[in-house]
Amino acid sequence: MQITDTIADMLTRIRNANSAKHDTVDIPASNMKKAIAQILVDEGYVKGFQVIDDGKQGIIRMTLKYGENKTQIITGLRRVSKPGLRIYTSCEDMPKVMKGLGVAIVSTSKGVMTDKEARKQNVGGEVLAFIW
Repeated sequence: MQITDTIADMLTRIRNANSAKHDTVDIPASNMKKAIAQILVDEGYVKGFQVIDDGKQGIIRMTLKYGENKTQIITGLRRVSKPGLRIYTSCEDMPKVMKGLGVAIVSTSKGVMTDKEARKQNVGGEVLAFIW
């Protein structure tokens, strides 16, 4: 089966595994997904991830993080820019998620980064996802 929006597939897998309170989730690997996974680890939304070589494109095994009594750390996860409607923004117009409590993941000319890093480096780009 051909998936047209692989980033939306990744976010949906994470959202579903988080709702079902799974410990890990497996996602087909790509460089963009590895960069998004690294941002999720750096921001503290997931414990970690490892790339497993399966002889094809590889698999990202992400270890999810929960609070006390298995409360969800990721309460919201939304794809913003889609293949049918790309959303671009400048660093001045960069959206704040939940008034600064969440994170926007942005694909810029200097790589995939959070909205805070993009403002700091003064670059704009495509808004991939919101996480809170």
